[in-house]
Amino acid sequence: MSETAPELQSAIAIKLETAKQKKETGDQAFKNGDVKAALLSYHEALMYLLGLDKNALQSIGVGPSATPQKDKDGKEIKEKTEVDDIIEKIYANMSACHMKNGNWQRVLDTAQKALDKNENNYKVQLRKAKALGEQGYIEKAVKILEDIKGKNPSDAAIYDAELSRLRVIDNERDKASKAKLKGFLNREKKSDKTEEVVEDKLVAVQPPPSATIEEVA
Repeated sequence: MSETAPELQSAIAIKLETAKQKKETGDQAFKNGDVKAALLSYHEALMYLLGLDKNALQSIGVGPSATPQKDKDGKEIKEKTEVDDIIEKIYANMSACHMKNGNWQRVLDTAQKALDKNENNYKVQLRKAKALGEQGYIEKAVKILEDIKGKNPSDAAIYDAELSRLRVIDNERDKASKAKLKGFLNREKKSDKTEEVVEDKLVAVQPPPSATIEEVA
C-alpha cells in the first residue's frame, strides 16, 4: 500500500530532522577533537539527505520553487534549497576533518563537493587551495588564492600568508629536485671515471698477444 501525501510529508520531515541532528552531533564531535566520530556522523547525515527528492521536499516547504527563476539573460537560476545548504556545510566540515588528518586528497574531494553547492564559499576555496598545494599543484593553488583574494579582499592577509607558504614549499621542492639531479649527474660522472681507470689497469697488466700464445704452446 502506497503512502498517502501526509505520511510521505511526515517521512521526509523526519529524514530531514534526523540529518540535522546527525550534523549537529558531528559538529560537536569535531569541536571536541574527535575527528573520526565527526566524519561518521557527517556520513550518516548525508545518507538521509542525498536520497531526498526535491519535488517531495516542496511538499514540506524546503524544496525549490515550482516556477524556476531566471536571470536577465533568460537563463534559469539554480535555486539553492535548505537541503543544499546543509549538504554544503557537511561537506565543508568534512574537508576540515580531513585537513586535520592530513588526508589532502579527501580534503580536495569534499571541498569540491561543497563548492558544487556554493562556489563562493571562500573558506572552502582556501582549503581546496591548501590541498592542491600539499599535493604539488602549486600553480593551481596560487590561481585559486589570487582569485578569492580579489573577490574577498577582507581576508587578503590570510590568502597572502598561504601564498607565501606555498612559494616557500615550491622553492624548497625546487632546490631538492636540483640537488637530486646534481647528485645523480655527479654519480654518473664518477662512475664514468671509475670505468676509465679500470680499463687502463686492465690494459696495463695484459701481456702482449704473442706472449700469451707462446705460453700456451
